[in-house]
Amino acid sequence: MERYTYRPLRFYITVFAVTWFFWLLAILCNESSMLFLFMFFGLVTPAIVAVITVFASKNKALKQDFKRKIVGFYRIKPRYIILAVGLFAIVVVASIGTSILFGGSVNQFSFTEDFSFSIGGTSALLTILLASSIEELGWRGYGEDAVGAYHNWFNESIIFGVIWACWHIPLFWVPGTYQYDLKEMGIIYVINFLLSVIPLDFLQTWVYVKNNRSMLATIIFHIFINIMQEKINMTPETKCIETIFVVIAAIVVVLTNKEMFFETKHVGNLLEEHY
Repeated sequence: MERYTYRPLRFYITVFAVTWFFWLLAILCNESSMLFLFMFFGLVTPAIVAVITVFASKNKALKQDFKRKIVGFYRIKPRYIILAVGLFAIVVVASIGTSILFGGSVNQFSFTEDFSFSIGGTSALLTILLASSIEELGWRGYGEDAVGAYHNWFNESIIFGVIWACWHIPLFWVPGTYQYDLKEMGIIYVINFLLSVIPLDFLQTWVYVKNNRSMLATIIFHIFINIMQEKINMTPETKCIETIFVVIAAIVVVLTNKEMFFETKHVGNLLEEHY
């Protein structure tokens, strides 16, 4: 079998250039339907670049691996998805509980009546479902593996977490987005969002690798996180507290899965490994 060489630099330069181009157009756009269109084009860029990269590679193993990660439902280990969902639910409860101890409202344990944002008049729920699914197709389809092929999963989580956080930056200037609302509330919330993405990726990596590198597993977890962030009535201040608990959760996951995070047998051999 011909060995495949991952090219993370080419992938990420292409993804950032194209995504940010469309999101710059969205920032400059005043017409709602075009705004959603530019946002959508930027959102699907990682997935499109991943698909093109994989299927233009002429490498059979890479193509088969991509297909297995999408349709290989047998690869999923439900207990890890349940554990991840349960862990994040604990993070949310602990964050709200801590907020209440410092004078926060008990109403934060309730559900919001609606989502906090809308892009171009499009349903926020639809936006969340699309974003969660399409992002994972790109990031887990090629992006994370492109970094993981050269690093252990601990270092990969840090590197990809920083990349993932930076990818969102233009959204702070796109009216109607969750990130735009954070910027309007103050710089501390912008910083909190960017920092929170890094420990969160440790949880995503855990779900991904423990489920035999299944995209479906990370899509399920990603959707759950996004809906919890939107439908639970947490205040912006509580979400800053939440970041502390996400860090704690990431530390617990790493310490209880040291063999997974620090093994290197997959480095340079990712397509031949079966998790």
